[in-house]
Amino acid sequence: MNNCKKTSSENVDFKALVVMLDLDLSIRDGDEHAFYAQFNTMDTIKNIIVYYENNVALGCGAIKKYDSATAEIKRIFVVAEHRGKGIALAVLTALELWAKELGYTNCILETGINQPEAIGLYQKAKYEIIPNYGQYENVENSVCMRKSI
Repeated sequence: MNNCKKTSSENVDFKALVVMLDLDLSIRDGDEHAFYAQFNTMDTIKNIIVYYENNVALGCGAIKKYDSATAEIKRIFVVAEHRGKGIALAVLTALELWAKELGYTNCILETGINQPEAIGLYQKAKYEIIPNYGQYENVENSVCMRKSI
């Protein structure tokens, strides 16, 4: 976990990773991408994790307040060439620990049916599928998940 650095959305490496993430999602989601993009602005997020190896940013993720007890996991991403090495799980675990430090007792997230790797990661991390929440309520491509921390 010592490869995970707490930072904010001002972090240059985080911004670069998010550009790659959005490109990947635009390919996977096609026409649906514009809908999802409106909920993924990161301009004022204070709680960002960037994963580094040899001073190179390879992955990221964020948490933001959903309600007083719940943090929402956002923007989990790992550079394609480094997937399958446990980086995403390390980022997710660091985010959960940070959320717990901030007093949250639950984490929720939304991913898409076009991201089977993400769904597998979250299930491995003991997230359970829940009814779609908030803006994702009637979105067929969304998969929402929750975990008590």
